[in-house]
Amino acid sequence: MKPRVFSAMQPTADSLQLGNYLGALVQWVRLQDTHDAIYSVVDLHALTVAPDPEVLRRRSRATAAQFLAAGVDPQRSIVFLQSHVAEHAQLAWLLSTFTGMGEAGRMTQFKDKSAKVGEAGTNVGLFTYPILMAADILLYDTDLVPVGEDQRQHLELSRDLAERLNTRLGEGSVVVPDAHIVESVAKIYDLQDPTKKMSKSAVSPKGTIEILQDPRQVAKNIKSAATDSDAVIAFDREAKAGVSNLLTIYSALDGRSVEQLVADYEGKMYGHLKVDLAEVVVSYLTPLRDSAMEWIESPARLDSVLEEGAAKARTIASATLARLYERVGLVAPTSRR
Repeated sequence: MKPRVFSAMQPTADSLQLGNYLGALVQWVRLQDTHDAIYSVVDLHALTVAPDPEVLRRRSRATAAQFLAAGVDPQRSIVFLQSHVAEHAQLAWLLSTFTGMGEAGRMTQFKDKSAKVGEAGTNVGLFTYPILMAADILLYDTDLVPVGEDQRQHLELSRDLAERLNTRLGEGSVVVPDAHIVESVAKIYDLQDPTKKMSKSAVSPKGTIEILQDPRQVAKNIKSAATDSDAVIAFDREAKAGVSNLLTIYSALDGRSVEQLVADYEGKMYGHLKVDLAEVVVSYLTPLRDSAMEWIESPARLDSVLEEGAAKARTIASATLARLYERVGLVAPTSRR
């Protein structure tokens, strides 16, 4: 049997951005060849920021559409909405009874996010977010979890909880997952503030390259990207963060190494680099955008894929939950005896 991989994204923006694509989706597509792959739109997690209901529904479908457009194949992978598999919330409750208050309170993302919104804007869901994430992972006996550095602490909690379950309930209760971090993946930074990672929650919309964005706006954002005053095209993450970011994006999409690009643009101005990069990015993303829009504009077809994926996910999830319920001492329904 192939090792199992699970990964997910929140539907917190109208479009995924280039960093999501290069940092996650490209990996997801490759992992389909070597792993039993399960990918989810974690819409329950998105509720922690009190989204507008219609916006959340639209974004959930759009996020799934972009998974499929990027090459996630529902014939080789399970693709579904988290809220369609009730076992996620059920296991999260069970895990919460195995998690200490101090342990949950040490999560740095909770500290950072709660500090931004204050006590009045902080809900319990934000506090227990890492426990639901652990449930997402452990529910599928996951071997590998592709994560960025910002999620490493949450994965460590998942590992700790898995080991605790196996100690208290018996070996084999759950699989202890490992992190899957590919160091060679290009890290993409904000176009306007190249000291920060490109994010769906960017302060300025001009700082991102979005998959579903109008190609003209994509080109405009690249051409207005922050650089520096000396007009020398060179790679230096500290001294020339903006230009280095543009070179990284160029290399990731064009295939030429950063060193080759620097040599090719020797003596040229930033404007030349930006114009050429805009053309490369638009050419690369246009087929991806067109495919995603075809899915979005065919909601019945998209929903059918998601429903089929959820049915497959429930088959695995229900078996895991039944095993844990039995070991923790809950009385099984008559239909399961």
